Amino acid sequence: MASVLAATGATAMAETGSAPATPQVPDLRADVNRDGRVDVEGTTDSAGENTWTATRGAVVLPNVDDDAKRCPVKDAQGQPLTDAKLARCNDASDTKVNGTRDAADLARLKTVPLPKTPAGSHGTAKTVGAGAKKSRLFIKRDGRWTVLRPTDKLTTKELRNGVELGVEATDVVRDAAKWNGDVKVRFTVTGGGTSRSDDVVLRTAPVLTHHHLQRTQEVLVTEVQGQGPYSRAQQKFVKDLAKKVKDAGIAKPMTKFTKYADPWAQDFVEPAYASVPGPGGKQHTMRVLIRSAQPDRDAGRELFEKMRGPDVGVVQVNGVRESEEWTLNSMGNLETIPPYTLNGKSYPAGRIIQGYRADSGSKPAKAMRTFLKSQGVQAPLLLDTSWLTVGHVDEFVQFLPADTPRGWRIGVADPAMGVELLAKAKRDGHGAKKMFSVPSSPDVPAPKETIDKVLASSKFHADNKLAAERIKANLDILKRETGITDDEIVKVPGLFTRDGDESSALSDSRKLRRMGPDRLQKFNQLRGADEQQQDRGGASARQAAPTRTHSAYVPGAVNGVLLSPTSYLAPQQWGPVIGGRDIFTDAVTSVYAKAGFKTTYIDDWYTYHLGMGEVHCGTNTLRDATAPWWPKA
Repeated sequence: MASVLAATGATAMAETGSAPATPQVPDLRADVNRDGRVDVEGTTDSAGENTWTATRGAVVLPNVDDDAKRCPVKDAQGQPLTDAKLARCNDASDTKVNGTRDAADLARLKTVPLPKTPAGSHGTAKTVGAGAKKSRLFIKRDGRWTVLRPTDKLTTKELRNGVELGVEATDVVRDAAKWNGDVKVRFTVTGGGTSRSDDVVLRTAPVLTHHHLQRTQEVLVTEVQGQGPYSRAQQKFVKDLAKKVKDAGIAKPMTKFTKYADPWAQDFVEPAYASVPGPGGKQHTMRVLIRSAQPDRDAGRELFEKMRGPDVGVVQVNGVRESEEWTLNSMGNLETIPPYTLNGKSYPAGRIIQGYRADSGSKPAKAMRTFLKSQGVQAPLLLDTSWLTVGHVDEFVQFLPADTPRGWRIGVADPAMGVELLAKAKRDGHGAKKMFSVPSSPDVPAPKETIDKVLASSKFHADNKLAAERIKANLDILKRETGITDDEIVKVPGLFTRDGDESSALSDSRKLRRMGPDRLQKFNQLRGADEQQQDRGGASARQAAPTRTHSAYVPGAVNGVLLSPTSYLAPQQWGPVIGGRDIFTDAVTSVYAKAGFKTTYIDDWYTYHLGMGEVHCGTNTLRDATAPWWPKA
């Protein structure tokens, strides 16, 4: 008897004074081997069912989508719900299974039939331990799913025939120190004076961010409404973008955010996903959109209002402090290294990078960093973005698919290449050419400096020397952490300039915005906080003298969008035109071509570049998530 109990993980509890009865050993099964089915006839799902490891153990989805589209966005009086109430509603917030799509989100468990169960016996099934408050159990009876409460009884007939259960996690893992995502289900059989139990442990699927080896399936963008000059320019950008997306082979129409006029679609959301083994060995996936840790950023509300629905959930973190620097909490400051293995440590879903200010210690919100780390898979890594005004990692680094053993390369902005392009133009007698070929807009002038003027600026050279040093230091971190080599790094011409220096002879984007109408102030990544350093951060950002900060001088080519494994969309360079050719466009095109990409360009000068961002900052992508995040056994 003891050996049988040990094999199933079951325990026996004799009731004092009860008469002995024929032992019935309960056996609860889940998809422990992750093949998409629950085996009750064989033993493939038996071993290790009451523990969980990276390679073995059942997985349950956090059921945070809205399959029946039942979640309201307004109250009974027609007023918009608060952020807290918006986030509170999802499929796990009620005790029903909301249709067949919701049923598909349940992790299945089955009890092995006990045909010799004595008459008068009964059973129970319930979640126990820390996960009991983070999960809900259902039972399938007569083809319908109903909630199974801890005190509800399974009949003798059900014990003899076996039952099918479904379990949902009612939330994502937010802080692994408080709950690591484990859900323990206990099946107990009572009869003849004896109770015996069997436990199965499931782990809540982590919320994972996308990497660039996952193919783009849909593009997201804000379309600013209205007929003002900025609105019209931004609407033209959206129209141009739609054509680029279609030409790249993406058939699904773009999703447009239209309500809050926040053009930085990269920044108020990070598209992510949670997945579990599904029927037939295919993954069952739920998109989970992570709202930026910026409670006052209203654009994040449109994730609930527009996108939440079947197989799409939205998560927002709580406890963001006012002292935490706003711009670092934008999701343009989060990118994902593709999967890799180094020194025996594997990251099958890749690894997150975020920027922080090493000079002041300012970091992205602790609540968000805790959330990301608590998923337990993508081990976030911090890079130093002190030298950037906006402070986002997407301003200087990207990850590119590659036909190599590793499968990917790192792309980085290379200021030395940018400076050399200008130096060569001067050596060839073109120093009098305008630095920028962008035409003026009706209300914002184009820069007027020449190549000679740029190269004569000691501040220009100092700025790009500092940028090169900081980029190299971050590359050294990435090389150490991933094992990537110099031969796997794609260096892309780029230039940087200091922001807000009135004595500088060059045209930084902040200075150009000030030449235009007041409306331009609201469309920059610092939310118009151009005037004072302290507006960028909280107390921690003001404790130390900040590093001189910079943004892209020529539109940042690395701050583009990977539309397919071979199609790259970069911001129009608007560099010096010599012999009828933009020398920066030619150089960028050549670099990406050698890396296997066809590069197309989109004009974002007056819509995004002057706001200290580029096309990547103004867009987002939903990507394929069918590859398993767990390592193979």
